[in-house]
Amino acid sequence: MAGCTGQTTPASTSGDEKGKEGGSQAYNVTKTNHTFDTAGNMFAYAEFELSGEPLAETLGLDLDLLDVGKLDSPTPFDYTAGVESYEYSEEALYEVVEKSGLGLHLANGPVNLKRAGSGDGREALAKRYFELADAVGYAPDEIFQNMFPTYLEYSSGDPHYITKVDTSKFADGEDGKYIPKYQVDYGTLRWDRSKMDKTLTPSALGGTFLKQALWLGDFMGGLHTVDKDEELEATSATQDSDANIRLGVSSADGLQGVFLTEGVWNKLSFIRDNLFISAKDGKLGATAGTKYDPAKGLVYLPHAVQVIENGDEQFPAVKELRVTDKRSLLQDQWLMMWAASEFYGTTDQRPANPNKNPAFLALFDGKPFPSAPAANLDADTANDVKADDPYSLNRDVLYTLFANMEAMHWNAQEGTLVQEHSGEANGQGNTVDTFQAGYSIEALRLFVRAVDGLPLGYANGDAAEGLHTPEGEKALSMIKKQADFIMTKLIDEKDGLVANSYTIGTGKKEESKALPAQLGAIRGLNAAFLATKDEKYRDAARKLYDTVFTRFWDEKASAFRDTADKVDDYTYDSFQAGAVSAALRIGMLNLVNTDADKDKYTSLELGKLTDTYTRFYRNVINGPTLEQGMQTSEFWDTGDAYLEKTDKAKEGNTDGDTVPQIQAAGGPNGIAPVLVPVVIKQAK
Repeated sequence: MAGCTGQTTPASTSGDEKGKEGGSQAYNVTKTNHTFDTAGNMFAYAEFELSGEPLAETLGLDLDLLDVGKLDSPTPFDYTAGVESYEYSEEALYEVVEKSGLGLHLANGPVNLKRAGSGDGREALAKRYFELADAVGYAPDEIFQNMFPTYLEYSSGDPHYITKVDTSKFADGEDGKYIPKYQVDYGTLRWDRSKMDKTLTPSALGGTFLKQALWLGDFMGGLHTVDKDEELEATSATQDSDANIRLGVSSADGLQGVFLTEGVWNKLSFIRDNLFISAKDGKLGATAGTKYDPAKGLVYLPHAVQVIENGDEQFPAVKELRVTDKRSLLQDQWLMMWAASEFYGTTDQRPANPNKNPAFLALFDGKPFPSAPAANLDADTANDVKADDPYSLNRDVLYTLFANMEAMHWNAQEGTLVQEHSGEANGQGNTVDTFQAGYSIEALRLFVRAVDGLPLGYANGDAAEGLHTPEGEKALSMIKKQADFIMTKLIDEKDGLVANSYTIGTGKKEESKALPAQLGAIRGLNAAFLATKDEKYRDAARKLYDTVFTRFWDEKASAFRDTADKVDDYTYDSFQAGAVSAALRIGMLNLVNTDADKDKYTSLELGKLTDTYTRFYRNVINGPTLEQGMQTSEFWDTGDAYLEKTDKAKEGNTDGDTVPQIQAAGGPNGIAPVLVPVVIKQAK
């Protein structure tokens, strides 16, 4: 079924007949600026990851058929999902947390500094990396050089490289290709630190955390043999005691998995102990945890905290933190909650949970990462103890987030989440943002799966018997009420679309219907269906999707309009791109027409969905020309290669698609492979 794409639009055109014949294209997809928004990019790439290999494989693709060197093979959809969407997602994560320097250096992470004691944090981190490499059977002398691992990521930056990228030959490849130096030595992949917004926002930290959690969950979900590097299904938590068995689905993936886990561990330690603010005195460092009671004083994550660095450009650390925006914003909370829920599923060691993965238990059995104290693994939070292992840290953060979702953002009388809370007494706002409310339902769904011990990651839709915890039941009730609010208060009976926002006491805001609101509502209604199995939510999501396709899809632009019925000039940012990817994915997985459906929609035929996905991706993400599209550049993982013999016709873009190599993407030294905003306009 994965190949049911119908006729797709070639990457070099935007859907009109002139473009297909080699003439002018119908629409230009022009970059408006090169600001890298961390939260938006990491959110979008999380959706791209889920819309990548996992989606194609679920639809029937044998992943062994994918070859990055064979564009559009075995079908355009399979290649777009299994190679481009998936690999763009992975590479962007490494760009942020290992290469660019967009944040604070892991050598100064709280866990690493504690490990170093009175010694040098840099030496402690180097020693730790050797230990982690051994745990996954990776040769220590082959660890990437000149990494800049981060544990806290800044809110934005400029993705232009500040030095010439080293594309010189490191080693021989195959078929006249070679491995470039920058693939193993990251020293020439730094961004300009003077152009970074050195602000910590829960959205940026949560979005990066989400990407880390999804990828490390994928990489560490199995074991492998040392001698043949073959993946093994984990059957016990002690298999890695065998000298020929190591953690991770492969040596290379395992290395990235443990590196990501190390970064998350330090991130969580800093967040829990430094970034929660007390509403009583406005000071950071308030105590978060499972015993937190909002009624005794709010303790929450403020929207923006400025970092004053210590002046060390190579290994920057925190000198001072200043709260610059003390509001609690819903987007900050659900993005962080989604991430913490995913990581909870990886770290879960509760004896009562029958769905634990033995490979994850082996990861957190003391070596290489510590296990949780028994008091934190039972059903009674009253006996919980403060601990610094990954599970306990994450649990403290997650439970505090959920408590604040209810205490600060949940309007119980209306049955909906509001956009912001001032942090003051009675500071709850009265605006419901449809996009944010919809995605909050998805975050709550994953929270339920986390605390109830259900599969997460790529298996987040799989059925299993859960623990039915009190927290899970409360979240499930919120999911139902929020989904009902969307259906009864936000959907406009006249046109079938949802309002962009709603003011409590006044009603829906009367304005042109925007695409993000529709996508958020579809995401939320689908999440409510998956969480409750109530078909009314699926029916509502299907009907809304078809209405959105009718009113928003522009056939010539191969893109969704940003506003209903608009005819030109569509703006896209990374949040919007990620939400489109998600809507098309859940369309294929959950909303697609079935024999049992009374109402059949042409827009929800599988072939139509895969065709829409491919065309949107090729024209908006990749762009119709080398200079256009949201994806600025690409690495070797999506087909571009470096050739022993220079081919001037292919230089900077050897695979012949519309995404250039990093050093050829613009500016004096090139641009990192990330997403930037675009405007889609009719070609003149």
